[in-house]
Amino acid sequence: MKDKAKQQMQEVASTIRKIREQKNYTQDYLAAKLDISQNAYSKIELGYSKITLDRLFQIAVILEVEVMQLLYPEKTGNLGPFA
Repeated sequence: MKDKAKQQMQEVASTIRKIREQKNYTQDYLAAKLDISQNAYSKIELGYSKITLDRLFQIAVILEVEVMQLLYPEKTGNLGPFA
């Protein structure tokens, strides 16, 4: 059970990174918007930090996507060439 949850968190982190790159946003930009360090933000994208629900919603707002697009990109088709 833990392995599946960890894998899903990695997928969400990867989706966040892909969408950020698609929008040409830097890690520094998102970190500043989230009021955290670039290092702390990097850990989110690498899956080293657990993302709170609050943080997930904040990231979705900054990236201008629905939270469901971060959780289920294959069902929402938001990644374009990355899907």
